[in-house]
Amino acid sequence: MTEDMSPAERYAAAKLRAAEQATALAPFREMYDFDLDPFQVEACQALEAGKGVLVAAPTGSGKTIVGEFAVHLALEQGRKCFYTTPIKALSNQKYQDLVKRYGADKVGLLTGDNSVNSEAPVIVMTTEVLRNMLYSGSQSLVGLGYVVMDEVHYLSDRFRGAVWEEVIIHLPDSVTLVSLSATVSNAEEFGDWLDTVRGDTAVIVSEHRPVPLWQHVLAGRRIYDLFEERDGRSGGGRREVNPDLERLARMENSRPTFGRDKRRGRNLREADRERERRQRARIWTPSRPEVIDRLDNEGLLPAITFIFSRAGCEAAVQQCLYSGLRLNDQEGREEVRRIVEARTAGIPDTDLHVLGYYEWLEGLERGIAAHHAGMLPTFKEVVEELFVKGLVKAVFATETLALGINMPARSVVLEKLVKWNGEQHADITPGEYTQLTGRAGRRGIDVEGHAVVLWQRGMNPGALAGLAGTRTYPLRSSFKPSYNMAVNLVSQFGRHRSRELLEMSFAQFQADKSVVGISRQVQKNEEGLAGYRGSMTCHLGDFEEYSRLRRELKDRETELAKQGAAQRRVAAAAALEKLKPGDVIHVPTGKYAGLALVLDPGMPSGRTNGHRGYDAQDGPRPLVLTAERQVKRLASMDFPVPVAALDRMRIPKSFNARSPQSRRDLASALRTKAGHMVPSRHRKARSEAADDREIARLRTALRAHPCHGCDEREDHARWAERYHRLLRDTRQLERRIEGRTNTIARTFDRICALLAELDYLEGDTVTDEGRRLARLYGELDLLASECLREGVWEGLGPAELAACASALVYEARQADDAAAPKLPSGKARDALGEMVRIWGRLDALEEDHKISQAEGVGQREPDLGFAWAAYRWTSGFGLDEVLREAEMPAGDFVRWCKQLVDILGQIAAAAPPEGSVARTARRAMDGVLRGVVAYSSVG
Repeated sequence: MTEDMSPAERYAAAKLRAAEQATALAPFREMYDFDLDPFQVEACQALEAGKGVLVAAPTGSGKTIVGEFAVHLALEQGRKCFYTTPIKALSNQKYQDLVKRYGADKVGLLTGDNSVNSEAPVIVMTTEVLRNMLYSGSQSLVGLGYVVMDEVHYLSDRFRGAVWEEVIIHLPDSVTLVSLSATVSNAEEFGDWLDTVRGDTAVIVSEHRPVPLWQHVLAGRRIYDLFEERDGRSGGGRREVNPDLERLARMENSRPTFGRDKRRGRNLREADRERERRQRARIWTPSRPEVIDRLDNEGLLPAITFIFSRAGCEAAVQQCLYSGLRLNDQEGREEVRRIVEARTAGIPDTDLHVLGYYEWLEGLERGIAAHHAGMLPTFKEVVEELFVKGLVKAVFATETLALGINMPARSVVLEKLVKWNGEQHADITPGEYTQLTGRAGRRGIDVEGHAVVLWQRGMNPGALAGLAGTRTYPLRSSFKPSYNMAVNLVSQFGRHRSRELLEMSFAQFQADKSVVGISRQVQKNEEGLAGYRGSMTCHLGDFEEYSRLRRELKDRETELAKQGAAQRRVAAAAALEKLKPGDVIHVPTGKYAGLALVLDPGMPSGRTNGHRGYDAQDGPRPLVLTAERQVKRLASMDFPVPVAALDRMRIPKSFNARSPQSRRDLASALRTKAGHMVPSRHRKARSEAADDREIARLRTALRAHPCHGCDEREDHARWAERYHRLLRDTRQLERRIEGRTNTIARTFDRICALLAELDYLEGDTVTDEGRRLARLYGELDLLASECLREGVWEGLGPAELAACASALVYEARQADDAAAPKLPSGKARDALGEMVRIWGRLDALEEDHKISQAEGVGQREPDLGFAWAAYRWTSGFGLDEVLREAEMPAGDFVRWCKQLVDILGQIAAAAPPEGSVARTARRAMDGVLRGVVAYSSVG
């Protein structure tokens, strides 16, 4: 190739190679035993050029390479790099990766409950830790050059997503931001926002999967391809749903029909049934052991099976064990046991028994495991390690595993396409499907990945193909101001600047963009209004004023007409209330107009004579017999005017409304008795408009107006009517714009008003109480601050304080109607009751200030469901007893305990120095942080 170049071309190529070698990217590329993809190179070059980057690429495509290049640049430049992740497990994993590459002396870890080498130049942390650093003005921020935000699409999370935006907005301008995201459909919009708040940001989007993904459906004994390539070219033709799958769906949905041939009769029906049975025998949902065994035979292991239930994951492992399934040979079993025993050596035997260690180990030795949030963190980490090493080949996991933990598989299995979203069973979205199946295909190991969906009754292959073929995963902001955020912002920037900062949020950016189309329509309407205004111009005077008088007159007449109609309805309803069985009446209008006998007045239940204010829906509905022998229940609308009894008749006790003979006899008697009667005509009342002074004034003003005598008056009036109709529509659009713009700032103003009422703020000044609130993070920050202010926790022991603090962090997974939780007695119970009382006061105050929990702002009710478990554990009771009483998985217990330790640390830092709460909180932390809770997540 070089020989074909001219000397000038060879010189230019050599110069380019020399320039590339002089960059920081060249030695970085040599650290990897594979070449970088074009999107990785492009992102790294933008980063080296001083730009921020947003990289949106599929799961498993290697976008973290760009984050690692930011680490490389920081170390080369003698600056710091913070690598943030959404979950602690991912932080731990990234910490291990970076330690292997750069050494333990250069890498630290901060996750809220773990602190390792916190002054290192490279620190891996959860995003909340960085947010707290920014608000507290931590010295660790000095020298910070790069921040990597892994899984930045997490800002869509409605519970924690706001933290990502807080960090992005508040990072110093000197810090270069690296944002790594899954493939999202609005990456350019997100990039535009980053460009606005962070400066020059390169947006690199890659749809390419380094390992191709094949989609399948497993039905019965056969694995079907979901798509069939047309035009004879693999990947080059149109992808259509496999006709075999569509045939299966039709066969399952069709009802068996058997012919009725008189000559062959029963024999033919038996033959049809047998053929139907054979066809349907091909369609069933295989059991979990059958699925794993089939994947093993096809060479598709290791596999992750996603089951949207923790109990389902555990049950799947047990089913595989009972079936005798073994995926490891003897050497693999011994290696598994060696790793597991080393990683769990610090856990006492008594706790191992409680944690189900031996059943878990048996599954691991066979190459089978569960993975979900209810497991002990150490157990989950062991599963992840063994899976990466190929010693666990089948994992049954909940969807939390798809959040970026490095556990790629050859295959991913989805049992169902429906999951519980916290409120109802709902179909998974295309974005969720993409996220889950993105785990399939290990780069550098597999030639292709496989996504397998199990056949379920009623499955629609076309709908599945739409799910698999769509890449719609829009990033939607969940940003909302909080009390803690408000005092921290006002403390640093004052109220006015804080409002401006909040209006820089992605939430406001998206809201503002959504009004662009409405604003364009308003602009068009205003052009139309100008044209209409010109067309209704009158040479005699101000026709707009004349039109206003006409409109006021019309509105007044309409209003009076409505009042008159309402009064007539009330009068008619009052007359109906006076009717009694046996009254002869004349129905004034409707299908059954004419003579009728009242059989039942039809008073609404709970009404009494004398009640007023019925409308057409709930007024009396008398049951009558007409002169034409029909028994009908009439409605108020059949009586537009009051009705009075013309006469009375006795209704025989033997009368049966369902008997034609009874109806005929009574109708005949009705005609005989009252057929000659003529109802008195209802005199129409004088119109209120005739005596209304406002109408008289408006009519006089109209006749006196110069435009009243214009020959083209009605033509001008038509243009004026169009003008006012368009003006009304335009005002509605402007109100919609007003409702969408400045929404974040308005919420911030309401929060500040409430904080000012509680003396946390005085104008732009944060009070001592406000500074305490600034050190309390979490959903119930204001409640915690109020409890400290009112001394609710003074005099409590460590276990009692732990019970109270648990209510600030714990949220039950069960429905709201669960049984009342067990609570410790004495001071702890009194303090918990006082916390609920304070919350009630704050809730009423939030309602006064229009702060709505439905919008994600405000204080939820404290949940006392973990108080007893926290009290018992802090008091020193054993794990077995505490878990049994709490009826809670070990993983959940450990997670809530670690959050409890976190909030106790905040209480210790925020509590008044003169009280006992700070000391008690630190002792409570020591009481909670023991046993399984204290086992380090970093090995």
